[in-house]
Amino acid sequence: MTEHLTPSTEPAVSSTVVREGPTFESLNPRNGDVVGVHPIHSADEVNAAVERARLAAIWWRDLGFEGREDFLLQWRSVVTRRMAQLAHISHLETGKPHSDAQLEIALAIDHIHWAAKNAKKSLGQHKVPSGIMMANQHASVRYNPLGVVGVIGPWNYPVFTPLGSITYALAAGNAVVFKPSEYTPGVGQWLVDTFTEVVGGRPVLQLVTGMGETGNALCTANIDKLAFTGSTATGKKVMAACAENLTPVVIEAGGKDSLIVDEDADLSAAADAALWAGMANAGQTCIGTERVYVHRAVFEPFMDELLQRARALRAADDTESKIGPITMPSQLDVISRHIDDAIAQGGRVVLGGPEAVGERFVQPTIITHVPETSSAVTEETFGPTLVVNPVDDMDEAVRLTNATSYALAGAVFSKRNGVRIAERIRSGMTSVNSVIAFAAVPGLPFGGVGESGFGRIHGVDGLREFTYAKSITRQRFKPLLNLTTFDRDAKTDKTAATLISLLYGGRKTIR
Repeated sequence: MTEHLTPSTEPAVSSTVVREGPTFESLNPRNGDVVGVHPIHSADEVNAAVERARLAAIWWRDLGFEGREDFLLQWRSVVTRRMAQLAHISHLETGKPHSDAQLEIALAIDHIHWAAKNAKKSLGQHKVPSGIMMANQHASVRYNPLGVVGVIGPWNYPVFTPLGSITYALAAGNAVVFKPSEYTPGVGQWLVDTFTEVVGGRPVLQLVTGMGETGNALCTANIDKLAFTGSTATGKKVMAACAENLTPVVIEAGGKDSLIVDEDADLSAAADAALWAGMANAGQTCIGTERVYVHRAVFEPFMDELLQRARALRAADDTESKIGPITMPSQLDVISRHIDDAIAQGGRVVLGGPEAVGERFVQPTIITHVPETSSAVTEETFGPTLVVNPVDDMDEAVRLTNATSYALAGAVFSKRNGVRIAERIRSGMTSVNSVIAFAAVPGLPFGGVGESGFGRIHGVDGLREFTYAKSITRQRFKPLLNLTTFDRDAKTDKTAATLISLLYGGRKTIR
């Protein structure tokens, strides 16, 4: 019987073990104020958390799908009721506007609900056709939890993105040890505390905080899988560390996503979408738009629409601004370098430019006619910038879109050929006549290919990512042809060969 706990309205008690030792501060990127102080967990402490998780995983697994669903739905409700509290912490640690933080949390809540409700249908035991040769066997498969999953989360979407791994791993029956970004440890603490409150203090979801060394310790700990979201460069280091123990990984890395605008597109909608996908969250979105390829026939009217909207945007430290600061200070140099290189190679600045990069905030910047060799086109910028280039046709748009080592997501705006164009794009996800819609659909898998990573979160694929397939056959009656015995004779071999030839030797397979 599942134990139910009525969620308290009081702040959750910290699940982090009280300790003495080194600490670090999380800072408000808008002004540099200290938001909180958090421990730097050592490798020994990470290992201890994993061992606690391994014991808790047995209890969590044995609850079954229905029991886990009950707890996850309780957690969903707690997060929903306290959304403003979590949004405030996210606002303080990331600098993003409250409304953006709330939207991110709302999407994450929908995913918690979907994973809880669909885990049994997606992972539970189901029958599989046995085939002619094994017609006497009842065949079935189910997907069992791995045990303990490590999750290393990012700072740009510190709720939605890590919960894409955490929620689905929990729904699949695993315990989780979560290491949030050092820029957003308070958000991670809140998520772990509220879940721990719901499950009565059991260490099913635990927090470890710190810098790269703590993340490395989680990679090399006795975990059964690790899910990482971050840069491609760090993803490679994570893979190398996990390889020491042959620990499998899910990598959701960077992107250089494009938005394609066909000549028959709704230009107003396309411009609005390109601006939002490029500038929202100060451009710090792995599935955001950084490149825009516009059919030459509509390039000028598209630019008129885009600039009319863009001129009203600004990044500032006030409640009216829709764009917040750059959360990670080192990214300012990258943004500056990309803008400078685009200009040096002949790009035309139509909004913003080098002077748009301040000490904490970057103003929206749009550059057109940028050569494809520029770092502003080839490297992930992660800032509120757009490169907008004209193309002669959709073949060129697709070719340029695919001419990158990244292959995460993208968008196409076209009234007639949107889906056909999207199908030609080498990426894990594409939206037609919208942007980033795939991320908000809980049933769709989320992930990339190439240097954007591999593995999937969300949807059935995301649930199965944190399991292993368990196949079982059960003999229903004695076989007409017993092939798995040393008593098999020549007549049996001949009959089996004849049967196989009749079934599969012709041009068409007998169904």
